[in-house]
Amino acid sequence: MEIRVRRAEVKDIPKMQDLLTQVCNVHSAGRPDIFKKDSQKYTGQELELLIADETRPIFVGVDEEDRVVGYGFCVLIEYKDNNVIADRKELYIDDLCVDESARRSGVGGILFEHIKAYAKEIGCYHVTLNVWACNESAMRFYESRGMKMLKKEMEFIL
Repeated sequence: MEIRVRRAEVKDIPKMQDLLTQVCNVHSAGRPDIFKKDSQKYTGQELELLIADETRPIFVGVDEEDRVVGYGFCVLIEYKDNNVIADRKELYIDDLCVDESARRSGVGGILFEHIKAYAKEIGCYHVTLNVWACNESAMRFYESRGMKMLKKEMEFIL
C-alpha cells in the first residue's frame, strides 16, 4: 500500500468519524470508567471548523485511491512573554489513529514523520502528545520513534 499525506478536507469527515470511534473504543476498553464506548471526540460540524483552522492542522494518510487510512490531529501552541515558559512554538499531536485494517503497515510512522517535518518547517521547538497509560501499544510506537517522557499526569481515584 502506497501512502500519501495531505491536509484533511471536508470530504474526509465520514472516515475521520469512523477512526475517532476506533480510537475511543481502544480507550474505552482500557478505561471504561472514563471513556464511552462507540463515541467520538468531535462532531461532523466541529470537524469542519477544525479543518478550516490553520492553528489546528489535521493531516490524513491516504491510499492510492485517496481513501483515508489514518489521521493526525495537531494543535499549534505558541508561548510568548510567558511568566514561566520560554518563548517557543510547539506542535501538539492531539490524536493520531490508523484504521484497524491498516495497522502495522507503516501508515502511523509515515503520518508521524510528516507531522515532525511540518513542525520543523514552521519553526517549532518540539512535538508533544499525551498517551493514556492503558494504551501500551501507542506508547511503544512513540518510544520507537524517539519520543521521551516530558511530564507525567497522575490520578488518585476516590
